Amino acid sequence: MASSVVAAFALATASQTAFADTIVKIGHAAPLTGGLAHQGKDCENGARLAVEEINAKGLTISGQKVTLQLDPQDDAGDPRTATQVAQRLVDDKVVAVVGHETSGTSIPASKIYSDAGIVQISPAATNPTYTQQGFKTTYRVVATDAQQGPALASYAAKKLSVKTVAVVDDSTAYGQGLAKEFEKTAKEMGVKVVSHDATNDKAVDFRAILTKIKGANPDAIMYGGMDATGGPFAKQAKQLGLRAKVLAGDGVCTSSVATLAGTASDNIVCSQAGKGIDQMADGKVFEAKYVKRFNQPVTLYAPYTYDAVYVIVDAMKRAGSTEPAKIVAAMPKADYNGIIGTTSFDAKGDLKHGVITLYTYKDGKKTYIDEVKM
Repeated sequence: MASSVVAAFALATASQTAFADTIVKIGHAAPLTGGLAHQGKDCENGARLAVEEINAKGLTISGQKVTLQLDPQDDAGDPRTATQVAQRLVDDKVVAVVGHETSGTSIPASKIYSDAGIVQISPAATNPTYTQQGFKTTYRVVATDAQQGPALASYAAKKLSVKTVAVVDDSTAYGQGLAKEFEKTAKEMGVKVVSHDATNDKAVDFRAILTKIKGANPDAIMYGGMDATGGPFAKQAKQLGLRAKVLAGDGVCTSSVATLAGTASDNIVCSQAGKGIDQMADGKVFEAKYVKRFNQPVTLYAPYTYDAVYVIVDAMKRAGSTEPAKIVAAMPKADYNGIIGTTSFDAKGDLKHGVITLYTYKDGKKTYIDEVKM
């Protein structure tokens, strides 16, 4: 009798094991504390929305039921912390990573993921160096600064008739990279660069730099940095009476900058390294789902992290496996049509069809200007 009970129990346990879902972890890394926490949380929310949707629909890979689990980590927007977070995600045995948000964190973390053989898809890192390291694991779902900088410079020269510009960067990999690409194209187009100054990504007072720039009286100031500093930068420029337009990249091009800059946001022209949500075919549908789930509007890159999760799952399906090595092998043939458009990659891991969107602000509201296809 005892042996029969044991046998029955063993059979029941085996049956439960056979039908139990396989838990598959997808890592996410972004700044969840500090000045960029609002952008980082927006990215995390996008990834979480995708994971919850996929689990609700049910996911099966090669006959095995799979439940996705998001492993969110805070890199604080700091390069050193980013490498620690990357190692933590590797130790957690994630099968792929969505992140990091900034170029300054994505670049140092990328070697750790490469060494571990884990796919990394950044939703927002635009510095060209990120995908120029020769890693087979490194991808991004946005255009690069080598596209964004020239698009912004070209618009300034051709549409705004800018003849002179001052350049300021925040000393990060992102800010320096964007400023460099902008400055290069601006000069090629005959725009005179009157100065190039550096601040830092924690700065709050820009009056010394702006006073110096005011003496040169340029038509525009190009700021390479994020909205946490770009907003106050534009605000202080207006307070000092500068007439110059403030030109900036995607780090500044958020809905939040209107609050940070106040009425000075109306003087900002910024680029986004991809389609704006208002230009995405299903952007309104996505935003409605996002607002319903998180009770707040999309900040910037939530659609990109959302699609990045789906791109990873698409690679799993095509590979018929959740093993990291097989996901890596399947990634080069990605051809996924999602919220942000079609995601397919070149040999380096960059988008084949990058788009730059230009915006300004009217009465504090982010307003579409133009789209440049790369």
